[in-house]
Amino acid sequence: MRKATLHYLKWALATTVLGIVLAGWLGWATYGTISGTLSFLLIGIVLAILEISLSFDNAIVNANKLERMTPVWQRRFLTWGILIAVFGMRIVFPLAVVTVAANVGPWAAVKLAATEPRQYAVIMKDAHLGIVAFGGAFLMMVGLSYFIDEAKSVDWIAMVERRLRRLASLRGLQITLTLVALLGFGTFVEEHERATFLFAGLLGLVTFTLVELLGHVLDQREASQSAARAGGLGAFLYLEVLDASFSFDGVIGAFALTQNLFLIGIGLGVGAMYVRSMTIMLVEQRTLAQFRYLEHGAFYSILALSLIMFAQSLFHIHELITGLIGAGLILGALWSSIRWNRMNGLDSRPAKSRN
Repeated sequence: MRKATLHYLKWALATTVLGIVLAGWLGWATYGTISGTLSFLLIGIVLAILEISLSFDNAIVNANKLERMTPVWQRRFLTWGILIAVFGMRIVFPLAVVTVAANVGPWAAVKLAATEPRQYAVIMKDAHLGIVAFGGAFLMMVGLSYFIDEAKSVDWIAMVERRLRRLASLRGLQITLTLVALLGFGTFVEEHERATFLFAGLLGLVTFTLVELLGHVLDQREASQSAARAGGLGAFLYLEVLDASFSFDGVIGAFALTQNLFLIGIGLGVGAMYVRSMTIMLVEQRTLAQFRYLEHGAFYSILALSLIMFAQSLFHIHELITGLIGAGLILGALWSSIRWNRMNGLDSRPAKSRN
């Protein structure tokens, strides 16, 4: 089992070594001292752990979607997708925010990040409200769409999930609940910032709807050409937007630890590789099939994260709290799954571990 786990983590471990080397070099280039180098190394490690703790539910959701995709698109997501995740969301996204917020060109944003990191962090902080509103609305739609589904047959917290499933016939219920949450939090946002909050939240809701629509159209087109090709480009785009939403809190939270964009990219990039490794392991070991409530825990974690992102428009919530809530829900679901397996005489070990 240990050998199998190391097999899945080999690329993540190689990236960790590269990340340590780059973080150490960056620390030495910035400060020219041993203490400065060690501080950059420590921050890089903390950022990687932060990304892993905040994104484990992302790995579970990715694995759930990947199991329904064709092998070709699985490989494309795990190669192209990780490049988009690491370089797009962890590096290009913060630069794009500054480009828009400061009304400067991309190269000027890079120079700003390299030469004036404090000013760069201030601009990112100013964009925080719109980011949390967008991410909160998008993730709430993701979580609610899982639970408000007539086809869903397995319940973890039955008293909640059965009621939501019975309400699935009400058209647009997910959108209504998301709008209620958006308007509820928007009521307490400062009046001069309320329009920004509401507009960004509506944009997140519309983005989810468009991604769902686009994915449905693309997958139907592929399925009409060949049933074996269903679950391709549409699912790929869905996962990419979902990963972007999961990354919002990690990218923003990283600025609480350091204002150096390049160190943030290194730390979060290392963490993203572990998420990729966990995703592959969950798919190939068929872990979701072995633990019936694990997926439920991930989607409860998504709903909790969406509420946390909305709440961050009013006050700061430490990233440690966010990570602990997500980890607690997933561990609770895992424990319930193991308990159910024991009560029903099933083996909780992954299929490849049985002999």
